[in-house]
Amino acid sequence: MTVVAFDFDHTLTVRDSVLPYVIRVAGVGCVLSALVRTLPTIVRLVVRRDNDGLKAHFVRNCLAGIEVDRASTVGIEHAGRIVGSKMRRDTAARLRSHQERGDVVIIVSASFGEYMHVVGDLLEVDAVLCTELEHADGRLTGELAGRNCRGAEKMVRVRQWMDGAGFEGGLDVAYGDSRGDAEMLAAATTGVLVGHRELGGLTDDPGPATGVVGEQR
Repeated sequence: MTVVAFDFDHTLTVRDSVLPYVIRVAGVGCVLSALVRTLPTIVRLVVRRDNDGLKAHFVRNCLAGIEVDRASTVGIEHAGRIVGSKMRRDTAARLRSHQERGDVVIIVSASFGEYMHVVGDLLEVDAVLCTELEHADGRLTGELAGRNCRGAEKMVRVRQWMDGAGFEGGLDVAYGDSRGDAEMLAAATTGVLVGHRELGGLTDDPGPATGVVGEQR
């Protein structure tokens, strides 16, 4: 059985999904305030290209104390907007083609579980492996539950999921757009690097697609 993994932001979507979610949950004023108050820290993280640290910083400063019910409600609405109007036509068609062929399709993303699991249900994929937010006493703590699902962590999650689901062998096909997907693309038998050029239809051999690797969104 063929196992296919898709990154989400800018691979399946036309735009980033994390910052719009944070703004919808916390409010634009809160996000701007956090940006101004902690600008030196943010600059240091950006200069070091510390994507994990930057995400943890914004989660801590913008989402701590948010009610889980609110985070979930906004997540459901956010997922609906993305699937309804923010999907890439070409890669979404690839995903559907893999499903029609009977492949096992999973999404592996650094985006947040509050909306990614809803996205997974809407797209009817077999599993969603993503970054999770920590909850306690009905509120977000401002910390991540586990590691950011980016870079090498993506393949850690994929292998754990495959082992738990009883799949032998390795990942067959992976789609991604950035350095945050590099390990997953390299580990797959076929790694498809998604760029600005639209992908063609799925054949028996998807083949590697060339594109420009940018920063992880």
